[in-house]
Amino acid sequence: MIGSVDIALVDWSRAQFALTAIYHWFFVPLTLGLSFLIAIMETIYVRTGREEWRRITKFWMKLFGINFAIGIATGIILEFEFGTNWSNYSWFVGDIFGAPLAIEGILAFFLESTFIAVMFFGWNKVSRKFHLLSTWLVAFGASLSALWILVANAWMQSPVGMEFNPDTARSEMLDFWAVLLSPVAVNKFLHTITSSYVVAALFMLCVSSWFLLKKRELMFAKKSIIIASVFGLLSALFVAVTGDGSAYMVAQKQPAKLAAMEGLYQGKSGAGLIVFGVPKADANKNREDNFHFKLEVPKMLSLLGFRQADAYVPGIKDLTDGNAERNIMSAGEKIEKGKLAIGALSSYKDYKKLKNLAKADSSLRVFKEHSSYMGYGYLEDPDSIIPNVPISFYTFHIMVGLGAMFILLFMVALYLTLRNKLENKKLLLRIIMWFFPLGFIASQCGWIVTEVGRQPWAIQDLLPTAVATTHISASAVMTTFILFAVLFTILLIAEIKIMITQIKAGPEGGEHV
Repeated sequence: MIGSVDIALVDWSRAQFALTAIYHWFFVPLTLGLSFLIAIMETIYVRTGREEWRRITKFWMKLFGINFAIGIATGIILEFEFGTNWSNYSWFVGDIFGAPLAIEGILAFFLESTFIAVMFFGWNKVSRKFHLLSTWLVAFGASLSALWILVANAWMQSPVGMEFNPDTARSEMLDFWAVLLSPVAVNKFLHTITSSYVVAALFMLCVSSWFLLKKRELMFAKKSIIIASVFGLLSALFVAVTGDGSAYMVAQKQPAKLAAMEGLYQGKSGAGLIVFGVPKADANKNREDNFHFKLEVPKMLSLLGFRQADAYVPGIKDLTDGNAERNIMSAGEKIEKGKLAIGALSSYKDYKKLKNLAKADSSLRVFKEHSSYMGYGYLEDPDSIIPNVPISFYTFHIMVGLGAMFILLFMVALYLTLRNKLENKKLLLRIIMWFFPLGFIASQCGWIVTEVGRQPWAIQDLLPTAVATTHISASAVMTTFILFAVLFTILLIAEIKIMITQIKAGPEGGEHV
C-alpha cells in the first residue's frame, strides 16, 4: 500500500485489462482488414461476372465471419471493465470518454450488424449490386467502429476539448469536434487501421501460400496473393507514413514516452534515431553510456520529432530533474504544484459547504492557477513519470523492424506471383506462412508501446493509473483475471481450429482433404 492506493489491486486491474485487450486484438485486425479485402474481391466479381471471383469472395467471407463472431465477446468485456475495474476513471472522464463509446455502439456496431446479415445470407436473394453495397457497408462499419474506439484512446493520450469542473470533480466536454479531430486522434486512427490491413493481408498470404504448397486451388491462391500483396503493400507504406506522424505527435505530447522508446536518458541536440541497440541492464539517467552497442541514424530523432535536424530532444534526466537552460520544468516541481491544486480543491469544497464564499473563491483561484498539474499531485517520486524503458524500447524497435520487412515481403510476393514463379519457391512459401504471426507480434508491440509508454498515466498528465481503479479487493480482480484467461484462451483455440477446418475444406466446389 502507498497511502490509500492498493498496489496489488492496481497491478491486477492493469493485468486484466491488458489480457482482455491483447486477446481482443487477435481478432480485430482480421475483421478490419478482411472486410475490405472481401469487398474488393466482390467488386471484381460484380464488374466481371466471373464465377471464380464469387468463389474466392465467399471463401474469405466465411473466415471473416468466424473471426467476427468470436471477436465480439472480448470487445464487450473490454468496455464493461471500465465500469467494473476502473470506476474512478469512468467517474472522472465519463462525460467525455463515454461519448465516442456510445456512438460506436449506436452507430457503427448497428451498421455492421444490420448489413452483415445481408452479406452472409443475401446471396441469390438480393441483387448483386445491393449485396456488394452491403459488403462495403460492413467494411465501412468496421472501420467506423474502430474510429470511435481510437478517438477515445487518443483522448487518453492527449486530452483536449474539455474542462475540469471543480464543483463535480469531473472533466466535462467543451468541444466534441476538438476531441474527434485532434491530430493525435486522426493519426492514431489512420495508423491503426492500416496496420490492421497489413495483418489481414499477411493472413491471406499465409493461407494462400499453404494452398500453393499443397498444389491445391492454384488459381484461387494466386489471385488471392495478388490482391493481398497490392493491398498489403499500399497499407504498409501508409503505415510508415503515419508512423512518422505518430513519432511527431509523441514528441509533442508525450516526451517521456519518446525518451523511453529511444532509451534517451540524457537529452541532446541533433539526437540520432536508433535502428538497433541493446541497452545495459543498469542503464540510468546519470550516465552517458547506457548501451552495450547501438546503430543509429544521426540527427534523425530530432528531425522526426521536431522537424529540425538540430532540435533538442529532452531525455529522461531533463524530464525528471528539469533543465532550466531548455525551460523544462522538473517532475518534482510539477508534483508540488499538483499537490497545491489538490489541496486547494479540497479547501474550495470545504469552504463552499461552510458558505464561506470569500475563502472558497480564494481557494478556487489557487486551484485554477495550478490545475494543469493536478494529476502530478497524486505522485510521490519524480522518476515515476518515466514508463518502463526496456519494454518501450524493445517493442518499439521490433514493431518498426517488422514493418520494414513486411513492405519487402509484399513486393517479393507480388513480383514472383505475377511472373508465375512463387508456387515453385517452397522455402519462401513456408517463410511467408510464418509472417502472419509476425504481423500479430508487430501489431501487439504497437499497442504495448502506446499503453506502457503512457504510464504512469491513465489520462496523460491528468489522472494516474494508480488512482483510477475501482475500490474492490485485489483477490476479486485476480479471480476474474484467471476466469477471463481461461475463457479467452478457449475462444482463441476454438477460432484457430474452426479456421483450420474451413481452410482445409477450401472454396466451395473445390478439392477437399
